[in-house]
Amino acid sequence: MKNKYLLCLLLITILVACHRRSVPSSLPGSGKLVTETGYASFYADKFDGRKTSSGEVFRQSKLTAAHKKLPFGTMVKVTNLSNNKAVVVKVNDRGPFVHSRIIDLSKSAAKQIDMIGAGVAKVKIEYRKP
Repeated sequence: MKNKYLLCLLLITILVACHRRSVPSSLPGSGKLVTETGYASFYADKFDGRKTSSGEVFRQSKLTAAHKKLPFGTMVKVTNLSNNKAVVVKVNDRGPFVHSRIIDLSKSAAKQIDMIGAGVAKVKIEYRKP
């Protein structure tokens, strides 16, 4: 009986450790769902602690992003097209200011979609039009 209990406890521990935080399949809001494809990059560490265009302090540990036009507070689902990993971020800054890039991510968001090594990744972004 004791061995069955320990085995069950071990299996539960392994399953919990392997669980990945799920990404919402739908985005908040009632507007039309918009999809764009392009390239994403992520912020350099030197920006951590600086104010963003929205007035918030930028933190690499938060799931945030910069977009050229979307209203601050817009939630955007970003999917790395090379591995289909996705993350939902909140727009709180303006940018990117490099041609062909459609979004800049915090380092935490970039890690969740495994793009740190590449630095830039082809992505699909989805959001609800306000």
